[in-house]
Amino acid sequence: MKAFMDKEFMLQSPTAQHLYHDYAADMPICDYHCHIPPREIYENRRFENIAQVWLGGRNPDGSYFGDHYKWRVMRSNGVPEEYITGDKPDRERFQKFAEALPMAIGNPMYHWTNLELHVFFGYDGVLNGDTAEEVWNLCNDKLQHDPKLTVRGLIEQSNVAFIGTTDDPIDDLYWHKKIKEDPTIKFTVAPSFRPDKAININKPGFAEYMGKLAAVVGKEKLACIDCVTDALTKRIEFFAEMGCRASDHGLDYIPYREATKEEVNAIYQKVMKGETCTTEEAEKYQTYVLIHLGKQYHRLGIAMQIHYNCLRGVNRKMNALLGPDTGYDMINTATCGGEIASLLSALNDTDECPKTIIYSLNPADDAQIGTILGCFQNSEVPGKIQHGSAWWFNDHKIGMEEQMTRLASLGLLGNFVGMLTDSRSFLSYTRHDYFRRILCNIIGQWVEDGEYPNDEKALEKIVKGICFDNAKRYFNL
Repeated sequence: MKAFMDKEFMLQSPTAQHLYHDYAADMPICDYHCHIPPREIYENRRFENIAQVWLGGRNPDGSYFGDHYKWRVMRSNGVPEEYITGDKPDRERFQKFAEALPMAIGNPMYHWTNLELHVFFGYDGVLNGDTAEEVWNLCNDKLQHDPKLTVRGLIEQSNVAFIGTTDDPIDDLYWHKKIKEDPTIKFTVAPSFRPDKAININKPGFAEYMGKLAAVVGKEKLACIDCVTDALTKRIEFFAEMGCRASDHGLDYIPYREATKEEVNAIYQKVMKGETCTTEEAEKYQTYVLIHLGKQYHRLGIAMQIHYNCLRGVNRKMNALLGPDTGYDMINTATCGGEIASLLSALNDTDECPKTIIYSLNPADDAQIGTILGCFQNSEVPGKIQHGSAWWFNDHKIGMEEQMTRLASLGLLGNFVGMLTDSRSFLSYTRHDYFRRILCNIIGQWVEDGEYPNDEKALEKIVKGICFDNAKRYFNL
């Protein structure tokens, strides 16, 4: 019987162990998509206790922050909501999580949590209800006194070279500017352009948001569709000046419905007057804006990330009570591969298709995405169109194996830009280690089975490339 999470954790062959320890383990991290707040990086926040890091709390505006992966574990164990997003004492909330964790056998949360305790806090035991007090005291003592456990300390000891945050077009990027001006910060932090609110014309708050966008570009209002695209272009250019390497689009599904500028303008005017638009009208507006944005990304060398197929806030009662991003989302079954291809083709018609990374929350889309990639690759950069890393509900051993083996089967795994945390936690960098172990185990098994030669030079290039070098090249770091 193997020891739990020893140094050969998930590495099931001598070749896998060699690839991981000699090539993968010490590579820098390019965390090109995450949701951590840049302010906390600049201010070098020190957390008071482990519950703050893991379970979060409530923001001043009443919204919630924290790891909804962990919240779902607690809810699935019957923990009352007052211990999850409520105002129960942090020690009691931590106890409830610790008691729930042993039930998460086979869940990546069990591995991630214990990896974080081992890597950052030097704890070699396992977290459960009986060890909660010991872990609580150990972690809190280190969080309060260890210089390596401030926000910057966590990033530095994780060997993170680049962080891509997720930012709204109306953000003034104040904290990014402060980070750039601070010579003591050795890693790069760059904003990523997330214009969902300007695209979701059929969702509540659109008109109000467009007023805010107008104010940011010095206008009283955005009177027409040209005004909208001009405003977005100005903001993209500002983000590019601040080092932006990627955009991100979180869409329910990818639309593609062609329309004239006049049609789109009429739809925009209609909604700004307070009227509702049809699904068809919304798709015409969204398609027009997405094509415009794609061309700007290409011009500025910014990669376009597209996340889709999530059905959000499906528990209406709890969504109304707690708001978005609190753990009530699920995999959707939208079929839009043809629309994705049409969008890329429209951009390609004028040689303005940007580098693009496609993520679906539905693993059933993996093969379809894998075949889309090969239709739009060119010589701009190896792997210009990417199948994004296993995302969210696929961010586990099976999901990662399926995404990488599907990519290998239909494209070039060797040009994959690799893992990202997509996280709001500064302890989540252990997910890169988890990914690297799975990667090396897959490749190692292929070599052991005689499906790929034991070519040291080629294997080193592939492993180091997927761990860091490909992302470094792709994002022009």
